[in-house]
Amino acid sequence: MTLMTGRRGVGFLSLLLLAYTSEGVQGRTFTVVNACPFTIWPAMYTDPTAGTAVPDFPTGWEAPPWTSVTIAVPDNWKAGRIWGRRDCDFSITAGPTCLDGWCNGGLLCDPTTGTGVPPATVAEWTLQGDGNRDFYDVSLVDGYNLPMAITNTANCPVADCPVDLGPNCPAPIQGPFDSTGYPVGCKSACFANLDGNPSAYRNTRLRHASATETDDHELPDDSPNCCSGSFGTAAACPPSGVQYYDYFKGNCPNAYAYAFDESSGSALWTCDSGLNADYTLTFCPPGQPAANAASASNSSGSAVTSAPAGVSPAAAGSLSSTSASGDVAPTSPTDSAPASASGSTGGATGTSNGDVPRQRGSAWWIGAAVAAAAMRL
Repeated sequence: MTLMTGRRGVGFLSLLLLAYTSEGVQGRTFTVVNACPFTIWPAMYTDPTAGTAVPDFPTGWEAPPWTSVTIAVPDNWKAGRIWGRRDCDFSITAGPTCLDGWCNGGLLCDPTTGTGVPPATVAEWTLQGDGNRDFYDVSLVDGYNLPMAITNTANCPVADCPVDLGPNCPAPIQGPFDSTGYPVGCKSACFANLDGNPSAYRNTRLRHASATETDDHELPDDSPNCCSGSFGTAAACPPSGVQYYDYFKGNCPNAYAYAFDESSGSALWTCDSGLNADYTLTFCPPGQPAANAASASNSSGSAVTSAPAGVSPAAAGSLSSTSASGDVAPTSPTDSAPASASGSTGGATGTSNGDVPRQRGSAWWIGAAVAAAAMRL
């Protein structure tokens, strides 16, 4: 029996997920809220090389407007990511199943290869990481497709990109577009291939070494936009050399805007693992300010300005200082909310696949690096 077929589905699976309870170890509670005035299809992925427990929950689900799901997440969840997909039709058997963020596997993203196709805004976590800290971030390294915010119960800093970057996205990186011509995404300079040398893509073994993890065979061999090759270190790949960095960082200062953005002091966030924080991820956060709601000096959590000692991020990157940035005001999607709609549920205060570049933010990288170090012990 088919429960749903994308945007034409009856949403029965969503009703099941609202009542879903995990039979696994319940360490933390994650709440995923869709405060958008349209249906999205969230997806979840755990790097299989991290070697830690994974949430006992489907890897993809339908989320109608103003609904939420609660997920039991293991205390030691490493290298995990959640993102949203829009305008999906899972009756498609070949090619993209969604306008953006689609993954191998259809509704349920493949647990090995279903990391999501850019452009996509990604929320990333590594719990109980280096120094007994939770690491988390909102990453625009894969580009942008939906506003989101990560809040928590421990008064640790907010990670977010609460505005719609699509409408004012610079033309060379704007898209994809919906059926009305509305821009629902903004690509990274790397994914948009602004270097213009796709023939230089390397064909080497996949590696999963970091939250800035990149599959080498899918990146230009020597690219300042992708922080690859001779540009594969923080020193060799400053934000000034990454096109459109200012557009992303200027409008979403609390998000990862390129592979080595922890040097900005407002990309990678931490929370004391001893606080056992529960997290809420809200898509289209209502009224969430761009400024961080929690001070980085908060004793329970802070921003990370450099990678933990002994950990080197893999080559990855995107985005730019060479382009006009300009402030982006929050913009409503073409789908409008009913006049009586209240906005959000779930108590939120704010809110790959195919031959394409795939990059990660540092919560992902730290999770994989910690797991790799443990395997060497």
